[in-house]
Amino acid sequence: MTASDLPSSDRPGADVPTSDRPAADRPTPGRAASDVPTPDRAASDAPTCDRTASDGCASDRPTSDGSASDSSAPDGPASAGPDTATPDTATPEAGDGGVGDTGAGSVRAVVGLLVLFELTSGFLQGGIAPLLPEIGRELGIRDADLTWVLSAQLLAAAVSVPVLGRLGDLHGHRRVLRWALASVAVGTLLVALAPNLEVLLLGRVLTGPLAALLPLEIALVRDRLPLGPARSAIARLVGALALGTLLGGVLTGAVHELTDDVRLTLLLPVVLAVACVPVSFLAIPESRRLARGRLDLPGAVLLSATMLLLLSGVSAAQDDGPGPSALIQLGLAVLLGVVWTRVELRTAEPLVDVRALADRRVAPFFLCAFAFGVVYFGGQAPDATFLAADPATTGYGFGLSALSISLVALPAAATAVVTASLTARIAGRTGYVPALAGSFALVAASFLTTAVLHTAIWQLVAAKILAGLGLGVALGAMPTVIAEASDPSRTGVTTALYNNVKTLGGAVAGGVMAAVLTASATQASDTPAASAYVTVWLICAGVAAAAAALTLVARRTAPPRAAVRATDRTPAAG
Repeated sequence: MTASDLPSSDRPGADVPTSDRPAADRPTPGRAASDVPTPDRAASDAPTCDRTASDGCASDRPTSDGSASDSSAPDGPASAGPDTATPDTATPEAGDGGVGDTGAGSVRAVVGLLVLFELTSGFLQGGIAPLLPEIGRELGIRDADLTWVLSAQLLAAAVSVPVLGRLGDLHGHRRVLRWALASVAVGTLLVALAPNLEVLLLGRVLTGPLAALLPLEIALVRDRLPLGPARSAIARLVGALALGTLLGGVLTGAVHELTDDVRLTLLLPVVLAVACVPVSFLAIPESRRLARGRLDLPGAVLLSATMLLLLSGVSAAQDDGPGPSALIQLGLAVLLGVVWTRVELRTAEPLVDVRALADRRVAPFFLCAFAFGVVYFGGQAPDATFLAADPATTGYGFGLSALSISLVALPAAATAVVTASLTARIAGRTGYVPALAGSFALVAASFLTTAVLHTAIWQLVAAKILAGLGLGVALGAMPTVIAEASDPSRTGVTTALYNNVKTLGGAVAGGVMAAVLTASATQASDTPAASAYVTVWLICAGVAAAAAALTLVARRTAPPRAAVRATDRTPAAG
């Protein structure tokens, strides 16, 4: 889960009240999903308290008054596909030292260790963007190519989240958490020592599992703790992620200011990432319940190949224009995407539940999630390179250091965290769907303002704060809107897909923005023209405005059942 996945106080994976469901759909304690005799619903889609921890249970759902403000449940399960298996009881492995018998009290004691992982995750995600201009100068990378540093990690995250989530369900969330942390540690080391762009991108790909840490941790605590303590633990985890993101940009900028050495600065996240690996072997208990089944290996391979071809095709178009090589690779990516979709539809235990994406009640909001990824991630690298550009040589920019860039972004980030936590109050007065539409409108206004006014730092800071207001509300409202628009039996799956679609939007945006910046550079210079940055901001403004309009249209055309569920559960004002 990326740093953008900060739930509001009303957030959660299982946000549809049990009381809204037909009596036959309400699982009772001790009753397996397969025992629920519904004619139009697969047994695998019925969340029960006996399923894997990552899927949650019906008892986690708030009451019909909509008061979910005390819930800290995640966006969705660690696995992005439906868990069709009846869970099995895990037994301690040889050499575990008896951790299989660890009770709830011990889990509470080690939540602090999981908090350390989330602080590190946020630090790594928040600390890279301000350093991009310095990394480019150190390795001789063009400004346009620096967007791939973020896009490579996002593409890897789009694959690793469902794959690692499913592996956690099957083999234990603690075990897979260790795999993810080891991959991140190796990736950060490669990033710090990379001699060229290719090795740098490889390192960023290996840090893709950062996005899977929080879902795995959430699945673990929900498996080991009762509902109330689990919610409290999850709240601490997401709070640590937010804090780490804020600290990452500021502290890495400060260290670079003191050392004036980007490689030495990049060793700071390496130390944190490497330290997390042995910590994961200390006292963290394993999941007690494991699912039966298998990983959808064909789906994982096809999805990975599709992402790789998409990345390669956009990169080829960026370098050589829309020539034969780029068109062939992009065409193959589309073809593989179609094949992957057909495979997922025919698989009993798919990696990604494609049917949930096609649900007409929720499909428009998935497009909004994609748009959110575009505007949230797509502008990060261009903003950093614009702020770092030397106005004496480029005619634009401010020549800011990494620390100054992080301080420019800090007010917007802090604003987003605050407004995300106030989403329940805001939506209580307006409704969740109007709040979501309004948040995208604010983001559109912010990018439009930046496109027009970008000659003074205060103008950019003011516009970013406006964006922070909108992004925070969108972060808090979108998972709830998606959960309430979806079938009650598929809430966990659809909210998990929300994370994946959002990440994919950011990855695609990175490639598009890179192509826009590259196309404007002259042969004599690799520096993008100022007009290219304006184009990037206008694209983001247009995407955000389209998302706002789509949200309102989806609200007016929603089926009666979805519309009632989305409005009736709005919390009372105040």
